[in-house]
Amino acid sequence: MSPLCEKSRPHLLIADDHAVFLETLKCFLEKTYVVIGTVTDGRALVTEALRLKPDLLIVDIGMPLLNGLDAARRILEQLPRVRIVFLTMKEDPNLAAAALELDRTGFVLKHSAAAELLTAIDQVWHGKSYISPKLRSEDWVEQRTRVKQFSKPLTARQCDIVQLFAEGYCLKEIGARLDLARKTIEFHKHQIMARFNLKTNADLVLFAVKEGLVSIDSEIHYGDRYCEHADEQSLPALATQRR
Repeated sequence: MSPLCEKSRPHLLIADDHAVFLETLKCFLEKTYVVIGTVTDGRALVTEALRLKPDLLIVDIGMPLLNGLDAARRILEQLPRVRIVFLTMKEDPNLAAAALELDRTGFVLKHSAAAELLTAIDQVWHGKSYISPKLRSEDWVEQRTRVKQFSKPLTARQCDIVQLFAEGYCLKEIGARLDLARKTIEFHKHQIMARFNLKTNADLVLFAVKEGLVSIDSEIHYGDRYCEHADEQSLPALATQRR
């Protein structure tokens, strides 16, 4: 392909924590776009987006270390012109509304047809928003209300700590990842649990799920081992390629 054609196509950075699906999605999208990188967690997404400065991000919302929605928010603070298409297994109108509030974004369910993802990318690239028809609301006033209901009353640091606790990381591991002292993490955890009347670690995990910081199909961390609680389905047109 000529350099001119290459330059006219949007440059994509893809983020998904399932390596096989990520590679399949990369091969699929390379037929139409320029894929300049892939990452498997939210923190890597922020780092690589600021380094590579892509035109458009394809982001799985339920990623480890930092969920896709919060990662996108942080990227937009530094790269306000970047456009984003979110992928998710969750048919949650509240989550869709929160994602679309970021502007020039798309929200595509992973069990949608692969062609729908291409439609979403095209619309977002041309300055429009896109949402999977199954979640499309005719009442945009209601959708704005959903955004307010879904917004998280936590700081960015508190979100980081809650997500990592919910994913099964211990205090020492969280401290290493966030460069924080053990006492600082314990203080934040205590403040969060007291503020939201959370009595146990199980309550904290449920709170993280409710707040959208982790999803039901997230991987739980056990030291150097991971246990997948649910198999992620891909877009149907790509699913057979994963088997």
